[in-house]
Amino acid sequence: MSNHEHHHHDEPVDRYRQVIAESAVVSDDAAVKAAVEKLLAEHAEENNTPEVQQFLLNCVDLTTLATEDSEHSVAAFVQKVNDYDEKYPMYKNVAAVCVYSNFAAIARATLEVSGVDIAVCSATFPSSQAHLETKVIETQLAVADGADEVDVVLNVGYFVDGAYEELCDEIIELKEAVGERPLKVILESGLLKTAANIKAASILSMYSGADFIKTSTGKIYPGADLEAAYVMCQCIKEYYEKTGNVVGFKASGGIRTTEDAVKYYTIVKEVLGEEWLTNKRFRIGASSLANALFQSFTGTTEKVF
Repeated sequence: MSNHEHHHHDEPVDRYRQVIAESAVVSDDAAVKAAVEKLLAEHAEENNTPEVQQFLLNCVDLTTLATEDSEHSVAAFVQKVNDYDEKYPMYKNVAAVCVYSNFAAIARATLEVSGVDIAVCSATFPSSQAHLETKVIETQLAVADGADEVDVVLNVGYFVDGAYEELCDEIIELKEAVGERPLKVILESGLLKTAANIKAASILSMYSGADFIKTSTGKIYPGADLEAAYVMCQCIKEYYEKTGNVVGFKASGGIRTTEDAVKYYTIVKEVLGEEWLTNKRFRIGASSLANALFQSFTGTTEKVF
């Protein structure tokens, strides 16, 4: 187990705090807000095009995470992705379907579209409150059942307590459980609230092996906001410049309109650049957004998902 209890308080700053302290990413809330407003005022409108809307649909993790989800309902949900592929071969499909870990098998059995991944929310999502062993086993079972990607919530309790070693060790173990597959670490930015907290959580997650950092669960706490996205993208950029490691960004929680999705696209494009405008590096977790985007670029009112 960890030696967190045995740290001497007269020690110099530990390596976790040191790496956060060395970051030059802006963590003043007012400065972040101003930067986001300026960036969107200058660039959001030019990005609201049919081409971008189609690209954004191809970045959606089409999500169902309901207490009443069942094998039957999840199969029907995934079938809509199959149907879309058949009916609209001229358009790219969603990036992934995202379901609870226990539905990886039914999603795998139902999904017929190549190029769409199966993502699961695992590790006692959304609270992340359980024995680490439970979280690891849940994740291993989901991977064995056919999950291509795994979304987990960082241990916010450890974060609040400043138990950064435990927090990081947990992410490292979960990354081991998913192996080569992408691990998306959810910061729950609406709970962390401040730019300083979001910055620290981003850095700790990336240094522990997160392949994506994700804003929110969309449960209980406020979902994604543009300020959190800006801070996270700045952290990803700095981390890439320092280490050469590419980390993706996922916005999630309450993103329902085309206009909102375009704003996240604009932040990713302006902060991280064209190289991040691929669904290997940029995702939006949503349910109703997929229909909104389809309706925007086709000019119809059809609900396809």
